[in-house]
Amino acid sequence: MSQMPQQAALPKCPSCAEPVEPGDLFCGACGHDLSVVPEPPQDHPTLTITGSPGDGVDWPVPEPGSAPPAVHVPADLPGTDSGGAPEHGSAPQPAGSGVRFDRPAEPDEYPLQAPDPRVAETVAAPEEPAQVCVACRAGRVDSDGYCENCGHAQPRERDHMERESGPVAAVSDRGLRHHRNEDAFAVGHTALPDGTPAAVAVVCDGVSSATRPDDASAAASRAAGDALLAALPRGTHPQTALHEAIVAAAQAVNALAEEPATAREHAPHQNAPACTIVGAVVTSGLLVVGWVGDSRVYWVPDDRGAPAARLTEDDSWAAQMVAAGLMSEAEAYADERAHAITGWLGADAYELEPHTASFKPDRSGVVVVCTDGLWNYAETAEEMSEVVPPDAAERPLHSARVLVGHALDGGGHDNVTVAVLPFPAPPQGAGSA
Repeated sequence: MSQMPQQAALPKCPSCAEPVEPGDLFCGACGHDLSVVPEPPQDHPTLTITGSPGDGVDWPVPEPGSAPPAVHVPADLPGTDSGGAPEHGSAPQPAGSGVRFDRPAEPDEYPLQAPDPRVAETVAAPEEPAQVCVACRAGRVDSDGYCENCGHAQPRERDHMERESGPVAAVSDRGLRHHRNEDAFAVGHTALPDGTPAAVAVVCDGVSSATRPDDASAAASRAAGDALLAALPRGTHPQTALHEAIVAAAQAVNALAEEPATAREHAPHQNAPACTIVGAVVTSGLLVVGWVGDSRVYWVPDDRGAPAARLTEDDSWAAQMVAAGLMSEAEAYADERAHAITGWLGADAYELEPHTASFKPDRSGVVVVCTDGLWNYAETAEEMSEVVPPDAAERPLHSARVLVGHALDGGGHDNVTVAVLPFPAPPQGAGSA
């Protein structure tokens, strides 16, 4: 370690520590005899010699019987660098003053520590491969989800979701106008206590004017789906099970509003998370639907000569106008207030009134469970029947993709979510071809 140069200090009296001049025989302050050789200190410091005998300086006489200290000239020792390693090619120094080395060599003042193996492992860990842009296929994606090359926003996990579970499948897409997907779904299949197969689908649409609508739809669909798949194998009637599943979904959404009071203080104008819900349960001979809000269920028979049907009634302003006889259906749904809902799940809901209905179709077909992101482009049962593929019962996932594509081709103004269930429910293990 480098240090600043310092001037040599005058020698001090060993008795009173007052400075004395070189050559003084007695201390001018206390009269101590400076010719007396003091006992060497225990730590044996290295002393720099500034002269040699015969240069006119009186040197202390060594005690009888003591061996003179070994004296080395600089050329007798190899040079070292700042780390203590021998220095190669150091030129010999001319003989002159010597240095006493009458004590063991001291360790380095600042020894280098061995590297921490934990740090070495962290540094050596391979980096994850960079995400490549889905648009230009060349640029890297930054932490905000945008391409550094073309600036294209990358799709998020919920922007497009697909799932198939036995005979039921669902697809959800962000659409072409919304910045995120606020829909969610749950699908599954199980068996009743007698072994009869059962398929379930739940579709939820987040209320965009509410806080965290995407969290609301995700919580509701998950809670309802789990409740159905737990209740049906226990022997709960499908209609009762669906009613209880909607109640469980409502409780899950209500729980999202249970936040600290300080959070409300910082955002006093935010309302509670909310969403709509619609679900269907299909068994070998029974079809049950349940809903709150304006998401729908359609029945489309395999025999397209038979009439299709809409199995739900919207909780909306338009539906109320039609039910009251104040407007025709065409007039009501053409109004800008048509999609204002009058029922939803959430802590701000006026009252929870789950609707359920059961049907026993006399022929095979498919059940379409969807948000208004689809039925805006196929509103009537006849229009929905026209866009459902003829092989929907055998290929439910493909059919759900086709229906989402139909909405996107029509403009994709909203999030689109569709679930397709064959009726009657086929044996377990059956799925899309």
